[in-house]
Amino acid sequence: MGKRILIIQGHPDPEGVHYGHALAEAYAGAAREAGHEVEILPVAKLEFGILRTQQEWTRGEAAPDIQKAQAAIARADHLVLIYPLWLGSMPALVKGFLEQTLRPGFAVGHPDKPGHYAKLLKGKSARIVVTMGMPAFIYRWFFRAHSLKSLERNVLKFCGIKPIRESLIGMVEGSAAHRENWLEKMRTLGRMAA
Repeated sequence: MGKRILIIQGHPDPEGVHYGHALAEAYAGAAREAGHEVEILPVAKLEFGILRTQQEWTRGEAAPDIQKAQAAIARADHLVLIYPLWLGSMPALVKGFLEQTLRPGFAVGHPDKPGHYAKLLKGKSARIVVTMGMPAFIYRWFFRAHSLKSLERNVLKFCGIKPIRESLIGMVEGSAAHRENWLEKMRTLGRMAA
């Protein structure tokens, strides 16, 4: 039996015409052919506001689209988060989505004492796919992949998600052969649900 995979499409443009969308479709198509159940969640098409207080995060009611996203995350065995690198990090829409979705009571338990949260998303794995204009090794080695490390350690692992793997795709505006090579890599990952 295959895995249940949720692809969280984090490109802020709802038109669906970017390379990240093609990567998601390549992964999804190959995963379905391999017998996995796949759902794609386009963050750009969801309606939700920005959290402004701790009270909103800990006790506020999630918007209907966020509740649906939480249900999709709960069903999934494996999460694939795809987004472009903007200003050295994820787009603000993706950050807002994660803040809204990964709330106490869903992703982490309400703390029994300050700073101690139960990890409620244990048993799920993830792959983070980040596209960027610069060479990926520059982001990884010169910039130390700071935002990616923060997402892995301070968000996903905090909720109990592991293992977490990553695909950093640099020079996305480069040659057609380079882009096709990455589409094929995504198909391979989709078949393996990795």
